[in-house]
Amino acid sequence: MINFRFLALWGMLLLLLPATPAMAQSGKIKVSCLGNSITYGTGLENPDTESYPAILQQMLGDGYEVIRYGKPGATLINRAFRPYMASEEYHLAMQRPCDIAVIHLGVNDTDPRSWPHYREDFVRDYLSLVDSVRSLNPKCRILVAKIAPQRNTHYRFQSGTRDWNLQIREAIATVAQAGNCELIDFYTPLHRHPELLHDNVHPNVEGSRIMAQVVYSAITGNYGGLKLAECFSDHMVLPRNRQLTIDGTANVGDPVTVSIAGQQHRTTTASDGTWTVTLQPLKTGGPYTLTVKTDKQHVTVKDILAGEVWLCSGQSNMQFALKDCSTGKEDIPQAGNPRIRLLNYQWLSDTYNHPFPTELLDSINHLRYMTHATWQECNPESAAAFSAIGYYFAQALQDSIQVPVGIIQNAVGGSGIESWIDRTTMELELPAILNDWSNNDFLMDWNRERAKVNMGENRSKFQRHPFEPCYMYEANVEMLTHLPINGVLWYQGESNAHNVESHEKMFQMLVRSWRQAWKLPDMPFYYVQLSSLNRPAWPWFRDSQRRLMNDLPHLGMAVSTDLGDSLDVHYHQKKPLGERLVRWALHNDYGRKDVVPSGPLFRNAVREGNAIRVQFDYAQELATGDGMPVRGFEVATYDGLYYPATAVITGSEVRVSCPQVEKPHFVRYAFQPYTTANLVNGQHLPASTFRSAYVE
Repeated sequence: MINFRFLALWGMLLLLLPATPAMAQSGKIKVSCLGNSITYGTGLENPDTESYPAILQQMLGDGYEVIRYGKPGATLINRAFRPYMASEEYHLAMQRPCDIAVIHLGVNDTDPRSWPHYREDFVRDYLSLVDSVRSLNPKCRILVAKIAPQRNTHYRFQSGTRDWNLQIREAIATVAQAGNCELIDFYTPLHRHPELLHDNVHPNVEGSRIMAQVVYSAITGNYGGLKLAECFSDHMVLPRNRQLTIDGTANVGDPVTVSIAGQQHRTTTASDGTWTVTLQPLKTGGPYTLTVKTDKQHVTVKDILAGEVWLCSGQSNMQFALKDCSTGKEDIPQAGNPRIRLLNYQWLSDTYNHPFPTELLDSINHLRYMTHATWQECNPESAAAFSAIGYYFAQALQDSIQVPVGIIQNAVGGSGIESWIDRTTMELELPAILNDWSNNDFLMDWNRERAKVNMGENRSKFQRHPFEPCYMYEANVEMLTHLPINGVLWYQGESNAHNVESHEKMFQMLVRSWRQAWKLPDMPFYYVQLSSLNRPAWPWFRDSQRRLMNDLPHLGMAVSTDLGDSLDVHYHQKKPLGERLVRWALHNDYGRKDVVPSGPLFRNAVREGNAIRVQFDYAQELATGDGMPVRGFEVATYDGLYYPATAVITGSEVRVSCPQVEKPHFVRYAFQPYTTANLVNGQHLPASTFRSAYVE
């Protein structure tokens, strides 16, 4: 049995010993790394050279002496099953004063034998450990680390590890504040690289290098100097008429001055290498110059316009280029507009039916699948390669409100919605999708098989792919969250139409997570409903997309069924979609209530004898798009067996009946995979696919 009274007396004795700075003994700055098996280097071929303390020694150089005191299996909590303060490694550390102590403990406290029973001991025991280290040298710098993540494939992930890891990280932040320690973060940089945790817990050599870099930067204050996110470049657009947060990194303690439009803001780089300033609203127009300076460096971004900034994302129909559009040949020569700016991210290689080369697979594992992009003025050359939908949206918006518009393309052909959601959200709300993703039927068969083809002979479970859940968020969206935007345009779903129910859940997760990431709880999110195509699940998916508009605020949907091709998922008519999406923005965000945002949207159905009367929103001047009788309505009795119905427009409603169905209880519209349904409103905007609930 562990004698904790002895431990307490030992700590008091240490406090009575004369404190001598460790550096005075050898001329080197002594760094003690206290921790568990991750500090020791468990799972590495050679912990003496590959553990994070060993790599840290290489980084710091001869002026430092780094000593590793890692105890595999150790807990921080003293009443738990293997307390670090009872270990030989701890007692060895207590025999050698240090100038800097790095403590990484708590991972093993996610064990159900520890945290559920003794969580109230954690902060007290951690502070006791800090005091004992400091007793040897009161001037010792103490760095306490937010614990490294455990992969979602850890056998206890959902039963406790996921939640207790979060709670322990929060407790460690409390320790840092209460104990006057420096807080460092091992969790965040490893969390976005689950492939580096070879056994769900222990980092491989590259993971050790990431941890060493975290500690190196914290000790030296060297974070690589002054940097802005790479999405800041000449010719960019920033949102107008609202306060803007601009952030970046620099070396610790560096004074940072940010200047633009006569404003000057000063701050100091924090201990984690980050700095943030808040700009007062920029007036519409420009051009402006943004200057960011430290004492030794400066970054200048020129020709900035203040206007509206929109991000278009999704899969191939959003990526579909203007040059391939049916109206591209006519419109590209007229595309010159210096008040529209384009930021065009393209993939390093398409996801077509071919193996990726080894160097690309390595880049993908390092979250480098998209090209580096810089802002460009809109001209025939830059517009031709840009998203057709994004271009037409920007053109129509700029023409309507007469302000600069910045539009960002960040879409990947074939990608499922799951690849665009952040990992924390996915782990909390749908962790099952992360397990063995390449054999997991949350993902469409086509996506899983194509990913296997792209990965070729590399069948490592640690190889990543753009279709992997969370990948595109980590590879590109996360970086873009440093850029203030006004809203999102989304065209995606073809790769999720096989599972309507899971998509409904993930779509809401996507919207909520992006709004949280940009700190815009009401950020507009306008999306395109799937088109007509001979795929059986698509009518159900289109109806689901319609209903999703009611699940969260500030959503809008553009209908595309009238544009689809029965055989080609990549239909070429994209101009109407950009113009339909901009209607939602004008109506909801730019005060243009005179603009009708949508075609008819199902509101209600009422049974009248042997007919059903259907009511719509946005139903002014109902008509048919081709001047022919109304097509596309069906009715059914309680059995749900549908029959084609006759539909007659009566003002802003449609009366639907069928001789074979005397008492209809259900009505639906445009419910064929490829539909020729033709109901429109006075703006010639098509009605959405819908299926009613039971009509009494």
